[in-house]
Amino acid sequence: MKTNRRQFFQLSGAAGAGLMAGGLSSCSQPEPEQSNLHHIKEAAINNNPQQFNMCGYAAPKLDKVRVGFVGIGDRGSGAVKRMTYIDGVEITALCDTRQAAVDGAQKILEEAGLPKAKEFVGDDLNFKALCESGLCDLVYTATPWEWHVPVGLAAMEAGCHTAIEVSTAKTMEECWQIVETSERTKKHCVILENCCYDFFELLTLNMVRQGAFGDLVHGEGAYIHDLDYWHFNKPKDEEMTDGAYTKMWRLHENKRKANVYPTHGLGPICQAMNINRGDKMEYLTAMMGDDFTLKQRIAEKAKEDPFFEQFVGWDMRGNMDMQMIRTNKGKTILIQHDISSPRPYSRIHMLSGTKCFAQKWPLQHIAFGHEVADEAKMEELREKYEPEIVKRVGEMAKQVGGHGGMDFIMDWRLIDCLRNGLPMDMDVYDAAAWSSITPLSEWSIANGSQPIEIPDFTRGAWKTNRPVELTLAGGGTTKVRNLVNADSEGQLSI
Repeated sequence: MKTNRRQFFQLSGAAGAGLMAGGLSSCSQPEPEQSNLHHIKEAAINNNPQQFNMCGYAAPKLDKVRVGFVGIGDRGSGAVKRMTYIDGVEITALCDTRQAAVDGAQKILEEAGLPKAKEFVGDDLNFKALCESGLCDLVYTATPWEWHVPVGLAAMEAGCHTAIEVSTAKTMEECWQIVETSERTKKHCVILENCCYDFFELLTLNMVRQGAFGDLVHGEGAYIHDLDYWHFNKPKDEEMTDGAYTKMWRLHENKRKANVYPTHGLGPICQAMNINRGDKMEYLTAMMGDDFTLKQRIAEKAKEDPFFEQFVGWDMRGNMDMQMIRTNKGKTILIQHDISSPRPYSRIHMLSGTKCFAQKWPLQHIAFGHEVADEAKMEELREKYEPEIVKRVGEMAKQVGGHGGMDFIMDWRLIDCLRNGLPMDMDVYDAAAWSSITPLSEWSIANGSQPIEIPDFTRGAWKTNRPVELTLAGGGTTKVRNLVNADSEGQLSI
């Protein structure tokens, strides 16, 4: 008889209770020991019914998408510039705590031949005025992580869709808040996971959909990125972009013993495995090693610059942390995170199936057995499986830029879906599930790598939700403007 994991624990608990009652009835039974960070496990449980299924939801079409930006630093300013290339976008509002950031964004609009946007400059809560201004259909958030959910909630409550940089949420409570608010308001909450739109990830996703992998068995992803320069680069508030973290916020975040940035590696694998759309993540177990570098680097920097003395002695996250995840359909996922070791950049992006294998780092290759495909075969696979969105805007994206073009493909697709009334590729359930890895990994790490269940944010709808659409059916109508070497309609000759 097949017994699933939940039944196993129930049966084990019942058997244990029977033994205690039969053999040790005369002994007093101690209360079960409460786990570390028990509030995380409690917050993961939410028995409220689904109010409305946002997966597959097509909001009313918006011929023009009025966009307001909250947070205009290195990421936000890049998003403003990319949006100036997308037809049908009106950049109507700009919000930041720093006037220099808003001034820089206004200059971007001027250089693109677009009108000035209304400015919202002030304290940390000034985003509320932007959301309530009636100027925006979409609020695009690229703030420090602690403000992602507050801005997103304010936007949805004010009747705006919202798109939020990764990771969307920091806590289990926030994950449920965005789900329930999106369902109640019927406003999209899109996680801006650009890695889902990188060229190799899109190629392999389409190969999975076309059956080239057979049954997908296992996936591996990561965010391995030495952030030493950015961690210790002091902010310059008088500049729009400075290659630094305002108020050193990311150094503060790295005191947390968790995978604080899981979605770059996880998102593309979840799409390939149809997570929330035919399968779901069941549980995870997490492990973190010690810190061998960050605390030491802080001490070294403090000797060079008294500014860093305030951080000396901090108990920092370990170098490497890992999460092992099992899905309802018996597939496995390994996620890694390391931002403080001197290693080459890697997101791994590995998919392993019964017929095919693919991996992006350190070498991009695809294999159907022991031997990897040669360049001629790779070109054949690209020609056969390149998805329609890459054929449509891939070359434009490379010209506009943003991590090689994936940022632009993400933004273009977001706007095209809103303008054509199409469902989102990445909805609020993805935002919540992918972001939940942070608090869940924190609990598992604090409790000796014990497993913890991953909530079903769809509340059972994953069983019938349909996979992400890879064609441009019903859309693909949004043009691109201001491109070099474009034709009279603003399009490249492709």
